[in-house]
Amino acid sequence: MYGYITGKVTEVEYSNIVIENNGIGYLINVPNPYSFELDKEYKVFLYTHIREDEQSLYGFKTKEEKDLFLKLISVKGIGPKMALPILATGSISGVVDAIERENILYLKKFPKIGEKVARQIILDLKGKLDFGDVTISNNYEELTEVLKGLGYKEKEFKHIIGRVSTELSIEEQVKESLKLLLK
Repeated sequence: MYGYITGKVTEVEYSNIVIENNGIGYLINVPNPYSFELDKEYKVFLYTHIREDEQSLYGFKTKEEKDLFLKLISVKGIGPKMALPILATGSISGVVDAIERENILYLKKFPKIGEKVARQIILDLKGKLDFGDVTISNNYEELTEVLKGLGYKEKEFKHIIGRVSTELSIEEQVKESLKLLLK
């Protein structure tokens, strides 16, 4: 129904934010509400969930987050309330990598995701998350080059690179990667 909303964040709760746009406050469920600052303007990509007994808005900072959310809720047994924590506690590239490598243990770390649901996610989504490759290559290009320069082959670090936050400086990304490689 809605593509996105631009407005100022007026409230931050434990599971949602309120964005004011033209004098109306929109309650939006988001993966990590504390990543939004009060009184700051944001463009939030929206998904409208309508059921017989409720209407809810789900919001995301990036189009990629929204796309992954839509893919996750297309999986049998996963609704918006189960998909949101996956986005809150894991990086997009980490989740995509776990699905592509069939890493059930990684997926089971998320709330309410057991072995059966993790296998269903992999069955339904493996090979269908094409935006993930673009995200990984764009965000980790410099890190990939540094690790290659240190003598690592891509097949040695490909499985951990998605678990490193892109918000870190390149030096911190390298340190985090090396810690993960040495485990």
